[in-house]
Amino acid sequence: MMCRQLGVTRAGFYAWQARGASQRQFDDAAITEQIRSVHSSSLNTYGSPRVTQAMRQAGVAIGRRRVARLMRGAQIQGRSARLYRRRRVGQKAFYKRIPNRQRHLQLQDTDQVWVGDVTYLRVRQQWRYMAVVMDKYSRRLLGWSLSKRRDAELTRTALRHAVRRRRPEPGLIFHTDRGIEYGAFDYQAALRRHGIVQSMNRPGQMNDNAHMESFFHSLKSEFLWGKQFDSDQELRQTLHIYLRYYNHTRLHSSLEHTSPAAFERRTT
Repeated sequence: MMCRQLGVTRAGFYAWQARGASQRQFDDAAITEQIRSVHSSSLNTYGSPRVTQAMRQAGVAIGRRRVARLMRGAQIQGRSARLYRRRRVGQKAFYKRIPNRQRHLQLQDTDQVWVGDVTYLRVRQQWRYMAVVMDKYSRRLLGWSLSKRRDAELTRTALRHAVRRRRPEPGLIFHTDRGIEYGAFDYQAALRRHGIVQSMNRPGQMNDNAHMESFFHSLKSEFLWGKQFDSDQELRQTLHIYLRYYNHTRLHSSLEHTSPAAFERRTT
């Protein structure tokens, strides 16, 4: 009955049953194990494009379509999620005097332009605020801070860590959105003390700070989504793991599929 429905002879069916796995199937099984290893080393975040790039860098000649097929068959998935949108802080009229100074600047080295932003995270259903400073040229994360309050102290702490790490020359441009924690007078004074030139988004143009928006999306959709934290210490430890991974391991398509640290070593 089954042979008639499949349109094959009984002898052909039994011959198929007796036949062993093909070389292609053996190869797929071996490659699937390599994919599992790459996916695990990415903190289970890579989808098929980055898995493909990581395997090619390891010397495996393979196409993205084959990787995607094997990942589907093995139920291996990259992490991505729809995320809540954070509220935008109301704009102040006096911000208009701070232009977007980095919009058309051609970057050729590190410490020409830094970018920063603040995002919301949860601990026991309560908000925590994370401020981050990134080098726009290399996408390397230079400093960050976490607090129960969204204020100028939060952003000053992240800036202080970044300055201590890089010690930039005067004239560095620091670009952010138009949040009040970046427009506060004491924050502006901290920038001036270090010879840093302030830059802000144009009104209503959140894409002016797209690098930070992209980082926060990656952090939440790849790594934090689905996790719950019972304490600030637990959240901090988790952030330390991801930020080190982001700087030293994660492949960035915009950096020719290298990590920010490797990109800096190669280009600076």
